[in-house]
Amino acid sequence: MADRTEHPEQRDHRTIHAGGEWLEAVSGATREILDPADGRPFAVVAEGDEKDTDLAVAAARTAFDEGDWPHIPVVERAAVLHRVADLLVRDRERLGLLESRDAGKTLEEGRVDIDCVADAFRYFAGLVATEAPGRVVDAGSPDIHSVVVHEPVGVCALITPWNYPLLQASWKIAPALAAGNTFVVKPSEITPLTTVALIDLLIEAGLPSGVAGIVTGPGHTVGARLAEHPDVDLVSFTGGLVSGTKVAQAAAPTVKKVALELGGKNPNVVFADACATDEAFDTAVDQALNAAFIHSGQVCSAGSRLIVEESVRDRFVAELAHRAEKIRLGRGT
Repeated sequence: MADRTEHPEQRDHRTIHAGGEWLEAVSGATREILDPADGRPFAVVAEGDEKDTDLAVAAARTAFDEGDWPHIPVVERAAVLHRVADLLVRDRERLGLLESRDAGKTLEEGRVDIDCVADAFRYFAGLVATEAPGRVVDAGSPDIHSVVVHEPVGVCALITPWNYPLLQASWKIAPALAAGNTFVVKPSEITPLTTVALIDLLIEAGLPSGVAGIVTGPGHTVGARLAEHPDVDLVSFTGGLVSGTKVAQAAAPTVKKVALELGGKNPNVVFADACATDEAFDTAVDQALNAAFIHSGQVCSAGSRLIVEESVRDRFVAELAHRAEKIRLGRGT
């Protein structure tokens, strides 16, 4: 296998990970990853389908049912997550640049994303390591000892969006691992590169073979198969309402646990007393601009609507438009 620390344009297209191996797609299909700044391809990944998904799920199922990961002490699982966080800090510049180029965000935003990913792994490591071993329930009799304990759910299918590829993946992968689950992640087919890189870091940190799987490919094949697969116990999806509805429908026949984080339209509300001084006015305009245009507005919590009190409306809208005209389009670096 090629050195996976190379620049992405030098990477081979074995980007499907199942059972501890990096694989090409069963069909041999590939997809070019485009740089949003100029539309040119700069990397190639495997284009997986249902067959690749079945292989990855089977490996995750075996690792959960027959492997050690669900049964090792939580402090040992937490230690792996802490090591992943350390590796993310080590590779911050490389991964931040890759996230910038893949998703089209600014380099500084890419760096901040990596910081937040490391924080997520540390948070869930700390959460599981300090959790009480069980909750005692009063059964109404001194002869009965009743305890509610948390157990890993099993194989988790994790489907992530294109706008915050690694951050969204970490919010699913870190808690899944902390709880003792195995997983198969399907990143967006247009921004998969940092999620592929994360799998390498998980392996480097000591995650047992088969626990982490990834299938790069489109939603209508890979995502759909994950949602319906009988050997998947939980599906977590972040994306649009239409796709989220399909995920819920596909998961229903096998009564999977389902977590859906879907899109929204969010207003900023600006009252006149928030613009009482020139300094306050500048701050309010700047925050409204940032809320709407950070990461080119490609944020599910973006302030995509603006409601302004009438007495300051004309001044506020004019200044907002003036500043928006100064935004430069181009490469994130």
